[in-house]
Amino acid sequence: MGFRKPKKINAKTAGELDAMEAAGRVVGRALLAVRNAAAPGVSTLELNDVAESVIRDAGAIPTFLGYQGFPASICSSVNDVIVHGIPNKETVLAPGDIVSIDCGATLDGWVGDSALSFGVGELAPEVEALNKATEWVLHEGMKAMVPGNRLTDVSHALELATRKAEAKFGVKLGIVDGYGGHGIGRSMHEDPYLENEGKPGRGPMIQEGSVLAIEPMLTLGSVDSFVLDDDWTVVTADGSMAAHWEHTVAATAGGPRILTPREL
Repeated sequence: MGFRKPKKINAKTAGELDAMEAAGRVVGRALLAVRNAAAPGVSTLELNDVAESVIRDAGAIPTFLGYQGFPASICSSVNDVIVHGIPNKETVLAPGDIVSIDCGATLDGWVGDSALSFGVGELAPEVEALNKATEWVLHEGMKAMVPGNRLTDVSHALELATRKAEAKFGVKLGIVDGYGGHGIGRSMHEDPYLENEGKPGRGPMIQEGSVLAIEPMLTLGSVDSFVLDDDWTVVTADGSMAAHWEHTVAATAGGPRILTPREL
């Protein structure tokens, strides 16, 4: 998918942001339901069914299902899978697995997109550190989502936070190359593409009402990855563990606004 280079990131009205948050709340509930259902012996296909039920019960549509041919309602990425893992009955969760669930819902024509990672039971200490660090990097990076900043100010904030997280959490982190966040609104992927690292002060201006899906993807090893034969599943090149966290975030006069809150 190609991204053009607008001078400003399109702004949504206050009412449109509220509509996006309504979709985002559905996503948040689906993610929490999946996390609660995850346990040893549960397949990722079962997790997909949990998420789809929550989405449809809310009167929303699973955004991922059929998107560019994707065959499921969530992406379920386990251990060395970074993103875009396809739920299936053969992938059964085991103690110590780290699981990333990425989910989208469309409600009244607006899209919410969010992801979280969690452990099945207790994670190995370094994997737990990876997961906590990735969540922390997301929240630190979101702080740059304010009117007047430029796109790569968010990228730079994510990169700086990643390096700070290495000391904070005592772990060496790789920023996955070639994958990042994006604009979002009535379509899941809108302009612009958001790198998870880079120099500040470049790219289109963030306006009041601009919205980005911000999603750091970090590993315990290589920044390189490859796609499996299913043409979707992205895995680390060296087999190292990966974590992925994402929120849909709006820039407002009052500061960054999370449009995908996770509240039951």
